[in-house]
Amino acid sequence: MADKINFIGIDLGGTNIKAALVNTETGEIAAVRSTPTHAREGHDAVLAQMAVLIEEIILASNLSKDNVGGIGIGIPGALDLERGTTVFLPNLPGNWRNVPVRDQLARLSHLPVAILNDARSMTLGEWKFGAGRGFDTACYTLGTGIGGGLVINGRLHLGINGSAGELGHVSVDLNGPKCGCGSQGCIEAYASGPAIAALGMKAVVQGRNTTIADMCGGDLNKITPELVCEAARRGDEAAREIYEFAGTVIGAGIANVITAVTPRRIVIGGGVAAAGELILDPIRRSMRARVFLVDALQVEVVAAQLGNNAGLIGAALWARQTLSNA
Repeated sequence: MADKINFIGIDLGGTNIKAALVNTETGEIAAVRSTPTHAREGHDAVLAQMAVLIEEIILASNLSKDNVGGIGIGIPGALDLERGTTVFLPNLPGNWRNVPVRDQLARLSHLPVAILNDARSMTLGEWKFGAGRGFDTACYTLGTGIGGGLVINGRLHLGINGSAGELGHVSVDLNGPKCGCGSQGCIEAYASGPAIAALGMKAVVQGRNTTIADMCGGDLNKITPELVCEAARRGDEAAREIYEFAGTVIGAGIANVITAVTPRRIVIGGGVAAAGELILDPIRRSMRARVFLVDALQVEVVAAQLGNNAGLIGAALWARQTLSNA
């Protein structure tokens, strides 16, 4: 199988399942397909959807299954890589504990399958073909949660059963708010998309002089990270303070990672990262203010380059890396 370069990458999301054929030599993708995730119908229905997407991609690519090396899936949650099963998927409804995703999809598709956490998939894609290319890299994906991954000495660092790289759950405050993971003071509790939206709501409720109130029409449920970002871009002081705070917290967490493993590149991706310099600038300033045992100026904080394709590319790369050695 080592001579095969075409692998199918799948990104399993709570809203959509996206899949594509990936040339793992060049990072080019083709035959991209997407479908709404039928998670409420159960995991069997979701895996059946993946099998359909796989068939559609192979047909659209004019390839036979003999020309496809296998399938890689980026999955949002904790996994047992050795058994090929899910452990805990917080953002998908239904019971996803101990689902044999690898073996079940292999039976449905008649192709070998490898699974990986979705943030680690993004990390691998950005390191090989994106913003982290050529450097030891720490990736953060800022969205509903904050995921991450580490490439150290040119290899994706997995730790115990693939659990390494949960950079959003570095704690920056011993007495901070409870995080969804069960700990306290995690970066995710302060700087995820929902956390930013909640700070926007708080600004309105407190009666601050902010355009957020007008932009949401008085309906707090319409306040999103994107709305807060737009207010900040228009010069709204309260909104800018929210992104300054989020960036400061993320930068503090990154400082801890730099002190521990000193990656040369910090790659920031995900929906919240679309704020660009609104959040990247405070991240850099906060990081540099907290790193003293390493030359922080040698560590670059950059925006991700591959967008929504990073996870697809990384999942396919992981499949090639894993299945070619099987």
